[in-house]
Amino acid sequence: MNLIVKKDTELKNIYTENSACAKEHKATPEAPIKMYNGYIVPGEDESAKRLGEKCVDELKKNIIADFERTEEYCREHNEDDPDLMVHVSTFKIIDGIVYMTYYANTGSDAEDPNKQEARFAFCPINNPKDMTIVQVQKVGEILDGKKIDALYDTILMYKGGDEIYIMWTASADKQYYRFYCTFSISKKTLSAVRPNRFKVGDITNDFSMSGIKDALACNGIPYKTMFVDIGIMQKLTSRIENGEVYYYTGAYSGYFNCIIKSKDFITWEYVSTPDFINLSLWENAVYVLGDKCCYFVRQHECMQGFLTCYDLKEDKWEKPCLIRDTQSRSDFIFYNDELYLIHAPIDRDGFGMIRIDHEDLSKSKVVFVAEMKESMFYPYTDVYGDDAYISYTVDRKHIRLSKFNLKNYIK
Repeated sequence: MNLIVKKDTELKNIYTENSACAKEHKATPEAPIKMYNGYIVPGEDESAKRLGEKCVDELKKNIIADFERTEEYCREHNEDDPDLMVHVSTFKIIDGIVYMTYYANTGSDAEDPNKQEARFAFCPINNPKDMTIVQVQKVGEILDGKKIDALYDTILMYKGGDEIYIMWTASADKQYYRFYCTFSISKKTLSAVRPNRFKVGDITNDFSMSGIKDALACNGIPYKTMFVDIGIMQKLTSRIENGEVYYYTGAYSGYFNCIIKSKDFITWEYVSTPDFINLSLWENAVYVLGDKCCYFVRQHECMQGFLTCYDLKEDKWEKPCLIRDTQSRSDFIFYNDELYLIHAPIDRDGFGMIRIDHEDLSKSKVVFVAEMKESMFYPYTDVYGDDAYISYTVDRKHIRLSKFNLKNYIK
């Protein structure tokens, strides 16, 4: 492929001031979950571990490609500085082409937001050597007068047509934002970079740390402690509301996590956050089926993540079910009319799959526990036919794509 990808001229006046708000910012309490419905321990299921061994063998046989910028890639494309650290992947397969995002560090092997850059790569799935790797944004660049001084999670989203939306977290003059640009599949070009927007009620601010906090406060909504990094989850599910299609996913910063939705991938509207006291941390997986929104997130200072559901019509949260040994990013997939949770253990050397029981979360069943016996960070999974394609980080050195056939594990 090896096409030149050109970026449009950057826009001016892309940042906006937060809406004025005189209301007090209120904090949400944080403590271990006391009332829960069920406690699942995937590692205790020996048959699930044996089935997981089969999945590991299949994944290792079906590696499709690594997407980082290697020394070989740099030589072939007359580029300097191969990647020394890469992390957090998202992909989409469209018309036989794999599109992948991640962030990278060419200066050292450290995960250091002050030295990183957002990446976008694509190649034919049957010819990975014909790969194009693009720098979307790098620390040190100036965006409409503000210096990019840190950069983190980079994802992509697609809802059909010619445009892929690339989104990432970056700090501009010490203020964290969610930025986005689009990639034209037909022209192979990137658009100008702009901030996403965050809407709560009638208040719409930039999708920034202060923008989130002020929009919530203006609507009298308390929030948990946020850290500098803010994120949007990759997995999308859609729902028609008042004749329009809304796409749902999760958003997070530190201990704060919520459901968000959007019509255009630009402005994201706050929906809800769990109403029970918990210790949620970072990435929250969200999946909408009808009027029910399934929700899973890891926790800090304990060994459990929690699974719950939110009723979009009744505005009610279900009592959560705890799942043992869950860390890192988790994800939902839908296959043969069933919803499954893909989760990762604390040691980050594998992943597990759990079938979700919609009627009673406590009756959700472990399918398998796959122990890779090597580094496997932040798995992201998408289903094409009977195959589950999964991207993940290996030792922060490789962005890897592989696959396994779901029929081999789901009866």
